[in-house]
Amino acid sequence: MAQPLALALDVPETMGDEGLEPSPYEESEVHDSFHQLIQEQSLRVAEEGLELLPLGPGRGEQTLPGLEGAPAHSLATLRILASMPSRTIGRSRGAIISQYYNRTVRLRRRSSRPLLGNVVPSARPSLRLYDLELDPTILEEDEKRSLLVKELRGLSAAQRDHMVRNMPLSLGEKRCLREKSWSPKGKRRNLQGRSGAFSCCSRLRYSCMLALHSLGLALLAGLYAARPWHYALKQIGGQFGSSVLSYFLFLKTLLAFNALMLLPLLAFLVGVQAAFPPDPAGPVPAFSGLELLTGGGRFTHTVMYYGYYSNTTLSPSCDAPREGGQCSSRLGSLPYNMPLAYLFTMGAAFFLTCIVLVYSMSHSFGESYRVGSTKGIHALTVFCSWDYKVTQKRASRVQQDSICTQLKELLAEWQLRKRPQSVCGQLRQVIVLGLGWLLCLGSTMGCTVAVLTFSEVMIQRPASGGQGVEMLALPLVVSILNLGASYLFRGLATLERHDSPVLEVYMAICRNLILKMAVLGVLCYHWLGRRVAILQGQCWEDFVGQELYRFMVVDFIFMLLDSLFGELVWRLISEKKLRTGQKPEFDIARNVLDLIYGQTLTWLGVLFSPLLPAVQIVRLLLLFHIKKASLMANCQAPRRPWLASHMSTVFLTLLCFPSFLGAAVFLCYVVWQVRPSSTCGPFRTLNTMYEAGTVWVRRLEQAGAGASWLPWLYHFLVENTFFLFLASALLLAVIYLNIQVVKGQRKVICLLKEQIRNEGEDKIFLINKLHSVYEEEGRSRPGRTQDATEPPAWHEDGGDQKEPCTPGSP
Repeated sequence: MAQPLALALDVPETMGDEGLEPSPYEESEVHDSFHQLIQEQSLRVAEEGLELLPLGPGRGEQTLPGLEGAPAHSLATLRILASMPSRTIGRSRGAIISQYYNRTVRLRRRSSRPLLGNVVPSARPSLRLYDLELDPTILEEDEKRSLLVKELRGLSAAQRDHMVRNMPLSLGEKRCLREKSWSPKGKRRNLQGRSGAFSCCSRLRYSCMLALHSLGLALLAGLYAARPWHYALKQIGGQFGSSVLSYFLFLKTLLAFNALMLLPLLAFLVGVQAAFPPDPAGPVPAFSGLELLTGGGRFTHTVMYYGYYSNTTLSPSCDAPREGGQCSSRLGSLPYNMPLAYLFTMGAAFFLTCIVLVYSMSHSFGESYRVGSTKGIHALTVFCSWDYKVTQKRASRVQQDSICTQLKELLAEWQLRKRPQSVCGQLRQVIVLGLGWLLCLGSTMGCTVAVLTFSEVMIQRPASGGQGVEMLALPLVVSILNLGASYLFRGLATLERHDSPVLEVYMAICRNLILKMAVLGVLCYHWLGRRVAILQGQCWEDFVGQELYRFMVVDFIFMLLDSLFGELVWRLISEKKLRTGQKPEFDIARNVLDLIYGQTLTWLGVLFSPLLPAVQIVRLLLLFHIKKASLMANCQAPRRPWLASHMSTVFLTLLCFPSFLGAAVFLCYVVWQVRPSSTCGPFRTLNTMYEAGTVWVRRLEQAGAGASWLPWLYHFLVENTFFLFLASALLLAVIYLNIQVVKGQRKVICLLKEQIRNEGEDKIFLINKLHSVYEEEGRSRPGRTQDATEPPAWHEDGGDQKEPCTPGSP
């Protein structure tokens, strides 16, 4: 065995690099300083490997055993590979300590010390085909560490801490270096500072700062833990996979949308009207508790509904009202016009929700449909999924479940792609799908006709029962039809036996979506086409708001009953009676469509009940906890795992176009075409709600020249259709540009992957050429045995071999 060479730690210093980043020349010298260390380690690995092999014809032709399925290269080839720049740094703790020793020496020799933030760390770990790392002896490592500690003591405290913090070592090694680099004077000064006498003011100030800091951390931790999705989403994703997790993520997104819509309504509408309550028109009924189901009674005389809001200007500087109940403000004043505030606040809330919804949908599209987002990540999942910051036992168990479930989903998707299907099987699948769709469309048509017929029956009933429990009849019928049809669709999906679980979920979503949109279309016709004509002379807006509130409450009750009987009872039957031990699976399609259905009801009724988003927030919070508890206790993971990589994008798309767009069209029709009630609400004296803006502009024009810019702004932004078309064009352009950017990224990523593949082939070709050249030279000189301690020096043209080059020689 060759004697180990001494490691030279001194690196030639350049005088013109003050305050600059290390040049390529300095980087090459740092590389040369490690060359002998890596050469020695490679030699040790080679000798250890050669001890286990029989001697061949010549020592220079001996090769090292490679990995399973990988080519075995000769000793010289391995030494050349070990000398590559990407494999010389980041090899061992000794190399890292030597590197930072050289940096510290250069830093101390400079007259003006630059900031260490400008120094680019060059310890770059790399993936290697062969692991040539071998820990140095304890003596050598201690010597290097002592030299580094000696140099660290000469630095200032800030530079020393910054240097130690940036070292790619473990926390224990950093702590040891920091403790040893303290000078005795610094230690004594630190001990004196700890045990020295502080003044009372300093101690009090220090204690107050610590107390405030601890209080702030406790409050932040409490707020973080108060979120309903804290730790629950990780647990759900680990046990049930990304498909079930997508439902709860979508529920979290709906919470954010409702909170975003509720904030401007509370600030500019509900709060202002609550501060200036109108005079009651009659006796206010007492609270009986039935209002929680029907939405009427005491709730009618609160800010919950449209009829409570006044049509006057809410300002203390108001003169006697004129005819029609309007309040005439003094000349030059701008009072708070409640009709205008009602109209513009609703418009602003919907516009803000539209912007955020489109942005979320485009962002989710970019994240879901990236190239390589779900392909070729098996190795990354196996080797790079573990988070080493996880220290708690419960969090570690959740992390293990999450990685295991993710691997199952990836393997299931890969097996599904490899599974072929015959022509007869495809034809049979098409026939079954056609029959299933015919049955689904027929049942949807039957449910729609049933809802229309029952709504006509409810119209013919006498008006005396308008506030009783019988008003829950129509919501009950609609909820029963929705629930029964969803179970029918699920049974048809079981009979169809889809090969892909993703296709099965998409089919169920489409069928449930068609059913719910058809029912909602019939209900909109029932409210605006029939109820408005019958309730002339009454507050039909309050009736529509109460009707939508009842639909939300009854739908929530049916979701609870479905969790109780559809999941809990079925689990008890399977465990106690059938003794199969199989729990029901979580129906993602039906539950997601229930969320979209409830959110559509909220958007339809927010004009008639401004506090309906608050009801939806409470409903979603309760639903999150109930569904999570039922999922953990009564459901099992999907029998066929599948990767829900695009589900969030699909859910947001369905929420945007059928749901939000339909609600926006419905409300625009109400604002521009339907005549408001003449007995209640802020628009009681107008022909349409839209006329509130025209009346306000007319009053501003009479107020004087001081507010002349407001009518011009109203005519330009609201009445002029050019701005509306411009905003729509910009919105469509943003969507189109996002789609094109994603397509461009897909093409660039494909080109980069192809380039990486070609680079790998080039490296394999180069290694094979080096190996063949070495074998040829070994056969041409059979009498000469190469010294195993020095790698041969190669010419670029592959010519004759000269004397071996020493590291660092030109």
